[in-house]
Amino acid sequence: MPSSSNNNNASITLRFLAEPSTVNFGGKVHGGTVMKWIDEAGYACATSWAKRYCVTVYVGGIRFHRPIMIGDLVEVEARLVCTGSTSMNIAVEVRSGDMKGGGLHTTTECLIVFVSVDSHGRPLPVEPFAPESPEAQALAEKVKAQLAASRGS
Repeated sequence: MPSSSNNNNASITLRFLAEPSTVNFGGKVHGGTVMKWIDEAGYACATSWAKRYCVTVYVGGIRFHRPIMIGDLVEVEARLVCTGSTSMNIAVEVRSGDMKGGGLHTTTECLIVFVSVDSHGRPLPVEPFAPESPEAQALAEKVKAQLAASRGS
């Protein structure tokens, strides 16, 4: 079971405006920029949970649903889904929208796995995290199935 003091570190949401410097040839935010934001939010979530440096070991299932427009408000939410002995599986959802027009819509989603490491790059144990709500448990099962499929198991 997760400790109550650390449970607040199980998710993080970054919010900012999409800037003109991120534009691609089609006039929208470049997909590589979105992937960078996903990695940054995932890193912040993993590091906050592990309380030490973490490295990305897997990014999968990335799905771009719709483009992000320059000037949109962007939210990048990274949520800890489950842990292994040294790894953290994190679901990331990117939402965006025109602040004048109302709500945000899911634009991109994916799964990232981070591993907690020491100064020599050797894996270190992380505190276990177990999803509590039925929704969180279902997401954890989906993530585990996705990871198993990616390994060919």
